[in-house]
Amino acid sequence: MGCYGSDAGELVAEACVDGLTLPAADWQNRPGLTALAEALGGDRGEARFVGGAVRDTLLGIAAADLDVATAHDPQTVLARLKAAGIRAVPTGLQHGTITAVLESGPVEVTTLRRDVATDGRHATVAFTDNWREDAARRDFTMNALYADMVAGRITDYFDGVADLRAGRVRFIGDPLRRIAEDHLRILRFFRFLARFGDTPDPEGLAACVARANDLMALSRERVADELLKLLVARSAVEVVGLMQAEGIFVPVLPEIDSGGVARLARLAGREQACGVGPDAIRRLVALIPAEALDSVGARLKLSNAQRKRLALAASAEGISSPRALAYRIGTEGAVDRLLLSDDAEAAGAVADLLDWVRPTFPLTGGALVARGIGKGPDVARALRRIEDQWIAEGFPDAARVEALTVAELAQRLRSSSS
Repeated sequence: MGCYGSDAGELVAEACVDGLTLPAADWQNRPGLTALAEALGGDRGEARFVGGAVRDTLLGIAAADLDVATAHDPQTVLARLKAAGIRAVPTGLQHGTITAVLESGPVEVTTLRRDVATDGRHATVAFTDNWREDAARRDFTMNALYADMVAGRITDYFDGVADLRAGRVRFIGDPLRRIAEDHLRILRFFRFLARFGDTPDPEGLAACVARANDLMALSRERVADELLKLLVARSAVEVVGLMQAEGIFVPVLPEIDSGGVARLARLAGREQACGVGPDAIRRLVALIPAEALDSVGARLKLSNAQRKRLALAASAEGISSPRALAYRIGTEGAVDRLLLSDDAEAAGAVADLLDWVRPTFPLTGGALVARGIGKGPDVARALRRIEDQWIAEGFPDAARVEALTVAELAQRLRSSSS
């Protein structure tokens, strides 16, 4: 059997003697990782890298989080880390998770587990020393890959590497049973399909469609977290279209219809054409009808800042000048509104904002008072009128504005109020 390296995000075969091995990646050189491996017996196979870091490294993409699975029980892990001088935080002791705080950042270390009971949202677990049992409780085959902490040898119980190569997101075991154990796996199936997949696994898709109503039992925060991650994935448009067509959203987000999918596709095309990265909140605005955005934001329990951005992006207020808009509502809000606009030419103006630095209005109320123009509330009104004219004139430089005489300022006030 060959081992696998990476090239352009795809798995490629390389000459190898001892089976599958993990390709070199920057994260493997993190300070403190060697000491962690020694403390946990990684050289004896008592601890292995697992999950996303293994999957992503095989694909040749950057790994975000680093997780380690170990046959040691949590108390033994704590004792071993303490003996090695590694700070240990019992972040999820009930579920066997301890965070090892290395100089290069945290690493989650979790004891091998098997599920004792599940209710669709939470699981009661028991610790085990059986690696296959631990793999069997994971959701998809591509997430049940382990790598030796020293030699990098890959352990693959359920043909996860083959699925990874085929772009196939496949449940471990019976999909209906796995979804019954944790309803969030429905949304994770589609998110992983959008990020890594090519075509949906028919059995997995059928199970997700059959169990879609289970999503109603989930907290809206968990739904929002998965949805926002999905919306920025590689094939988000295609997968969201599939979900809408199959009725996946109906139990939790019935507002999403084919029109929203079409708007999402248009937005994604504009983002790519303008060189703007995908953004989850902006894409949510495209997906949801404008009149429903506030209620959807509340239902998903988005932050106040996110809900404010939804409202700004969906505003029907006209766009006169991209830079004037950016000055008023911020560059992020202006880019959102331009890309979401029904006017294709407005979307093309995004390039004018990408490197633009918002200028500071060079006059103050004190400067007007010092020049004898108005006092009290009249000063604020006068300042706003002059600022409006300054914006309309394309933000003349500070020196020009500061050099204006009292007569010139008075003329500007007359012009702006006429």
